[in-house]
Amino acid sequence: MHDYYMITHLAACIATIKEKHARDTHRLYKQKLEEVTKLQDSCSNAIARQRKKLKELTVSLEECKSNSSTAKLIPEEEDAITEIEDSIKDRAHTFFEMEAFLPKRNGLYLNLVLGNVNVTLLNKQSKFAYKDEYEKFKLVLTVILFVFSFTCRFLLSYRVLDALFNFLLVWYYCTLTIRESILISNGSRIKGWWVFHHYVSTFLSGVMLTWPEGALYQMFRNQFLSYCLYQSFIQFLQYYYQSGCLYRLRALGERHNMDLTVEGFQSWMWRGLTFLLPFLFFYHFWQLYNSITLFRMFQLPECKEWQVFMCGCSYLVLFMGNVFTTLAVVYQKYMNNQDKSKNV
Repeated sequence: MHDYYMITHLAACIATIKEKHARDTHRLYKQKLEEVTKLQDSCSNAIARQRKKLKELTVSLEECKSNSSTAKLIPEEEDAITEIEDSIKDRAHTFFEMEAFLPKRNGLYLNLVLGNVNVTLLNKQSKFAYKDEYEKFKLVLTVILFVFSFTCRFLLSYRVLDALFNFLLVWYYCTLTIRESILISNGSRIKGWWVFHHYVSTFLSGVMLTWPEGALYQMFRNQFLSYCLYQSFIQFLQYYYQSGCLYRLRALGERHNMDLTVEGFQSWMWRGLTFLLPFLFFYHFWQLYNSITLFRMFQLPECKEWQVFMCGCSYLVLFMGNVFTTLAVVYQKYMNNQDKSKNV
């Protein structure tokens, strides 16, 4: 009797499931999805046409300016040219903002790693959530790497533990490059070097992972782990202060919502974050010191490992890229301040 009532109850529950309503809703969803896809294609084509016109206008404006260079322009003509240039910049920025919400072809790296998969997030909430998750990922891994490098440097000295640490570095930098490529596709503006230097760091960590145990490895081990400790410290310092600075600048409307913290110095950090420069330059010159140490080790008669030379080259590339990029930002900001003071 109990089973009969149970079966009757289940039959009544099944009757309450509105399958037709679910099917109709799903059919409507697929219809709207097709409409959205068509709108995306239409919008992408329209932007491409407008960009082409904008490029033609820019070329025409440059020709006009070059033809007028011999003759002195009247103030009204100069104002008109300036207004046109500002208008072209505004429209280019508008198209960039629009394209951040449209599907686009992946770059070479994402195609190799993920294939031809659409990685564009179609609403602001999803973009911000992914960006925040990226920032949290960097912070958590920075703390883990700091603890790991401290353990290897001062507590435990095992080659297997060192290999695990280097493997974690390889995985961390590989993951960063993939996530940054996805963020760039979704409108984040990251300077070219700050992306490329993660590829160099991935290569460097991979070479360190393959370096066999020996006298030369032990000779460089403590210096490398001390460098990793300071690297984690400086990355945490940058994240802490950059995230606060970016929050304030976004609230004032002076920075883009998809801007990220970076492992270097950019122009927007000039106000309030210049105190980081000594820490950064010390970090960069430590990379040069690592490079010089490795090149000297490579000249030793007992040096047989190819990893010594490759690590030395990698540290040299990191030093040159970091220092020149930072100096370029400082110089550009200095010149901009000079121009502003002259105008005043």
